[in-house]
Amino acid sequence: MLIDRTMPLGTALTVTYASDRGPRAHNADAYATNGRRTFVVADGVGDSTAAAEAAHAAAQAAALLADPVAAVLAARDALQVHTGDAVIVVAVARPDGGFDVAWAGDARAYASNGEDLVQLTTDHTVAEYFRERGVVPQPRLEHVVTNTVRHATRENIGRAGTRAPRLVLVSDGVYGPLGHDGIEAIMAGHASADRLVRAALYAGGTDNATAVVVS
Repeated sequence: MLIDRTMPLGTALTVTYASDRGPRAHNADAYATNGRRTFVVADGVGDSTAAAEAAHAAAQAAALLADPVAAVLAARDALQVHTGDAVIVVAVARPDGGFDVAWAGDARAYASNGEDLVQLTTDHTVAEYFRERGVVPQPRLEHVVTNTVRHATRENIGRAGTRAPRLVLVSDGVYGPLGHDGIEAIMAGHASADRLVRAALYAGGTDNATAVVVS
């Protein structure tokens, strides 16, 4: 079932959220915000109640903080009372109009200027590990993560920043089916989380699909 929300954030930002279980048994994706400047997408590891609970707990804990690295660490601490695990991406809007981003795992953040799309995050996966070393990975390694919320440390959390006016956070259930070009096309038009999630499922997505669009 698709969940979609639009929320105006003062005069500066508008955010849309959407999530769909897709063909999975559970929706192990989660999104959250503190209602103002922190935005989170978490993706539970696996298709189970424990994965869904872990993603929800991680997202809710991260959304309470206005520093993205501290938010990922807060998510890690929140999972100490859960059996599941998750990957996560957190973005915090800066006073100058940009965004600071932190992540653990393969949830992604992209920046858009209304025309071009730039991937801000680098997947923490075995495939990316080999790719950075000039080795073409087997497709199955794209889904083997090398970092998660439960294993996040201040040293291994990814960090990025952007001054672009549009930001999108997505689970792999969105960027997998759509690819870079598909997300870029949607973000160049009337961008919304709902459009991204629906397009991913229409493109044959077989996973939970979740997006947050801030503009």
